[in-house]
Amino acid sequence: MTTPSTPQAQYGSVSAPEQQWQAQTGYVSPVPLRRATLKDALASEWTKIRSVRSTLWNFAVMLALVLGIGTLIALALSRRDMPPGESAVALGFVGVLLGIMPVMTLGVMTISSEYGTGMIRTTLTACPSRARVLGAKAIVFAALTFVVTLVATTLVSAVLLFSLGGRTTGALWGWATVGVSAYVALIGLFALAVGALLRHSAGAITLMIGFVLLPLVLALFLAASPMHGLQDFLLEYSIPSQLGVFYGTSMVQGAPGGWEALGIMGGLTAVFLGLAFFVQDRRDV
Repeated sequence: MTTPSTPQAQYGSVSAPEQQWQAQTGYVSPVPLRRATLKDALASEWTKIRSVRSTLWNFAVMLALVLGIGTLIALALSRRDMPPGESAVALGFVGVLLGIMPVMTLGVMTISSEYGTGMIRTTLTACPSRARVLGAKAIVFAALTFVVTLVATTLVSAVLLFSLGGRTTGALWGWATVGVSAYVALIGLFALAVGALLRHSAGAITLMIGFVLLPLVLALFLAASPMHGLQDFLLEYSIPSQLGVFYGTSMVQGAPGGWEALGIMGGLTAVFLGLAFFVQDRRDV
């Protein structure tokens, strides 16, 4: 005759304090007791991000900007308006540049909204490892952003090519879809890291808008000859300029290529995410 297994035997061992408490009281919880894992944190964050309305609205606005502006461009132009040898895929740049804004907003709100509402206390009670919580948020958000952006950029590139024609290469098509999707996902992760550091939605979103637009705006006012070097630097490494590289266009000569742009944004995102992980364990909720 076999003894029925307890929930603890089925789902893993419990901690020493829990065992001591059970021995003293004789009570065994019917709820399975086990330590939270990264898989649990990922499932929790996926449930959160797909169930809140801000995710739907921000991605809906992003899709409307990317697809809407691309379609309007296709309707406004005709095949004879396309310069010889230029691909229509490059015209999707404007929609993606504007579509970054709701992605950054969602990246900030993915973590800062929990601090604003106090929900972060419940999250950390269920999963005390702050690094695991932040890592799960980053993984889920980055994967979802990449997939949504890839769908949007692929559709708008197909619409532009079908409507306006023009020759394109497989490399340009890949950079304008997969490459730019990875870049947008990195910007979203950077916004999430800023949100984790500031814990204030409005402040972090404002800072991210300045991060994207301020270098370009400053460069426009630095037309004086002694400032040409600084102007070229701001133009070369501004977000709009680096984003244009994926579409075969650039504001200045000698701008970073696609891999360089991904490396710069990836390195910057890694630094701020690392700082967010470091700070998370050293601050109160």
